[in-house]
Amino acid sequence: MFLLLFSSLVDFFVGIALGNEVRAKNRKYLLCISIFLNLGLLGFFKYCNFFIANFNAAFSFFGQPLDWSLLHIILPVGISFYTFQSLSYGISVYRKKLEPTKDIVSFLAFVSFFPQLVAGPIERASNFLPQFYKKRTFDYTKAVDGMRLILWGFFKKIVIADTCAPYVNDIFQNYSHYSGGTLILGAVLFSFQIYGDFSGYSDIAIGLARLFGFDMMRNFNYPYFSKNIAEFWQKWHISLTSWFRDYLYLPLGGNRGSKLFKIRNVFIVFLVSGFWHGANWTFVIWGLINALLFLPLLLWYAPKKNLVEMERETIMPSFLEFLQMTTTFALVSFAWIFFRAKNVTEAFQYIKCIYTNPHFFSIRSELTYSNSILPLLGSIAFLMGIEWLSRHNEHVVNGFLTRQNWVATSFRYGFYFVVLLLILLNVKNEASDFIYFQF
Repeated sequence: MFLLLFSSLVDFFVGIALGNEVRAKNRKYLLCISIFLNLGLLGFFKYCNFFIANFNAAFSFFGQPLDWSLLHIILPVGISFYTFQSLSYGISVYRKKLEPTKDIVSFLAFVSFFPQLVAGPIERASNFLPQFYKKRTFDYTKAVDGMRLILWGFFKKIVIADTCAPYVNDIFQNYSHYSGGTLILGAVLFSFQIYGDFSGYSDIAIGLARLFGFDMMRNFNYPYFSKNIAEFWQKWHISLTSWFRDYLYLPLGGNRGSKLFKIRNVFIVFLVSGFWHGANWTFVIWGLINALLFLPLLLWYAPKKNLVEMERETIMPSFLEFLQMTTTFALVSFAWIFFRAKNVTEAFQYIKCIYTNPHFFSIRSELTYSNSILPLLGSIAFLMGIEWLSRHNEHVVNGFLTRQNWVATSFRYGFYFVVLLLILLNVKNEASDFIYFQF
């Protein structure tokens, strides 16, 4: 709480100082105060032990062992998210895209807004802060829309993510004992676990905000229907990827300059994105893999042309679209192995076991929870089917569920009943944290 208050107050007064300062040199100094303080706090609490451990390992490798002790640091809740949100305010004021606020209550409420404080979406000050100045009145339509989002968010968290978790944990902890088919299943289930977990949290947060009359940015746009990696990264964790685009990629030069220059910028952004997720080399390699997958699109195609929306109103995708989506999902799932593994060695061993372990198709006989695997796969199919039908809408319970006729009304309440029933049937006795709480 002290860190949150301290960094917020610094950015608040830096913003006021930027508003009063006209000299470019002094304005840069003020912005640097905000950047170095926020990133310094984030670096100390999140990465200090990582660097100490790696310095010890590096010097030991060259025969000069160090005996630096690790610090007993507890990672502050939500520091990765509110640091970037607060930074966006100082940068926006510096770029003169936002007037500095003198309303300290509104500013503190903007930084610490409880629905999205600990796991996003990472809101931009220029979009979100002005909403705190307005008098709020209850909007029934917006509140109902928020409740629908909350309902679907709980479905993704409880029915999909929490049900995938036992399988994923078992497979990744005992990967050496399982066949290649089971290990592939583990990677696929983790892909749906992290999607259901994180996008479910975002839906709940955005829905809660709408109950209070706030409009927050969309954080997921059906990413597993992407036809290439570029499209995937424009649909996954949109608030973070757009933050890196605006505040890191474009200032580095973006797509301007030589191909070598563009490659450098892409690698910097993906490696920083990986490192942002955690102080572990697995996240760095995960970012590196995504950068490598992104490079062919950057070198041979215009990046903006890579985002091809599903505009056709057909019920089923074409064979080419299905092949592209399946390939992209397979590549993303492969990269998720490094994201989920405890260390780099475990990740490579997991991948090795996929190709070397015999009995490729012995999934059902190996899994402890094999009796419930079919209902889980059915729930995943239900999720993907509903999202495919809703891919042109902002969220799944918008559009065809809001039409005002007796058929739509009957379908809407039937849909609510099925989703609520599935949630109640899958509620676990033990607590299950959101995956992104650790970041």
